[in-house]
Amino acid sequence: MDTTPSERHRIVIVGGGAGGLELATKLGDRLGRRGRADIVLVDAEPTHLWKPLLHEVAAGTLNSYQDELNYIAHARGHHFRYRFGRMSGLDRVRKNIILAPVLDDDGREAVPSVPIPYDTLIIAVGSVSNDFNTPGAREFCQFLDDRVEAERLHRDLLIGVLAAVAGPRAAGVLDVAIIGGGATGVELAAELRSMGEELSKYGVPIDPDALRITVIEAAPRVLPVLPERLGTSVADALRGIGVRILAGARVAQIDERAVHLADGTEVPAQIKVWAAGIKAPDFLRNIDGLESNRAGQLVVRRTLQTTRDDDVFAFGDCAACPQPGTDQPVPARAQAAHQQASMLAKSMVRRLDGKPLPEYTYRDFGSLVSLSRYTALGTIMGGVFRHSHRIEGRIARFAYISLYRMHQMALHGLWRTAILILTNRLQRVTQPSLKMH
Repeated sequence: MDTTPSERHRIVIVGGGAGGLELATKLGDRLGRRGRADIVLVDAEPTHLWKPLLHEVAAGTLNSYQDELNYIAHARGHHFRYRFGRMSGLDRVRKNIILAPVLDDDGREAVPSVPIPYDTLIIAVGSVSNDFNTPGAREFCQFLDDRVEAERLHRDLLIGVLAAVAGPRAAGVLDVAIIGGGATGVELAAELRSMGEELSKYGVPIDPDALRITVIEAAPRVLPVLPERLGTSVADALRGIGVRILAGARVAQIDERAVHLADGTEVPAQIKVWAAGIKAPDFLRNIDGLESNRAGQLVVRRTLQTTRDDDVFAFGDCAACPQPGTDQPVPARAQAAHQQASMLAKSMVRRLDGKPLPEYTYRDFGSLVSLSRYTALGTIMGGVFRHSHRIEGRIARFAYISLYRMHQMALHGLWRTAILILTNRLQRVTQPSLKMH
């Protein structure tokens, strides 16, 4: 028999990224549908877009409105509720989260700050760019933390190209500096190179080589956290399509016209993109006495419960979860968030049943990097593969796309995902390959 709303266990999930949305969907289907719990998802945006797609939105090779998911409609179909708002505080005594006031376009308060009660709180707010307090980074760099920033970068790129070929001081060249040679930086570089070639095909009077892209990485090589062979192959592939790489180059300062390196080198750039590190959102640091680390992540046990409150869980990029046998936390990767969401879906059922909670063990299934339409490279492991195996080309591209399809299947199931795939293929036939507005 269903319980009344006041008797149901209240599970509040803050953050509708890949992990948070997958968890809300699973819990809604398992607990919300049967009336065992009241599931609430809180997010500051009305729609969801898979974050690894943002570099394609920035380049215009993906129309974000075609791949977005509406939270309200999705919540209705999966037996949970959506609340629009941004978490700004926590009251663990009263067991409330505090939502910041909602402001209108003129900065006036449209919706006041409100508390949301919980019995179990799960924080999955992801990460934001870490500029390490580099002088000029916030003032002169673009970031790729959300769709709004990706679309802003896309508009600035289009305006920059037009200024380079048609402005009163047309130089015929647009210099773009990408600070950070991790996965986001190298994938963005390849996507922008593809953008330049597509623009020339559509009649924009610009040579593809006039969109000059430089990747700046402080470590000795790009993709420093991935296997060296993979990083070397990606660097070779980028250089092969005309991307300049400056490795072992620490950024000292950024101004309106250039990126200044610690060795005195200046890298001229009209557009600068910061992709050199991540941290947890600032509001989480020591929030209401919860333990956090230097990166602002909430410190959790292997059950994903925070160390100072068993009723507050955290997972994904915003959480520091220990790995057995090492002093390093679970890496901030999409596959970790997906695995943790799946475990927490089981944990919440066990929690309501009064059973012990499982502990999370990270399983590394490899790494994949997509260099736009040029190539893809990576390593896979797990399943039938006992050791790491290198893949590239079409096989790697298929594996990379499969990651997104797995996310869609977790949200929509097999048949709806198949319909989405078919719809995407039809749209490619009827719409331009580059978004030019």
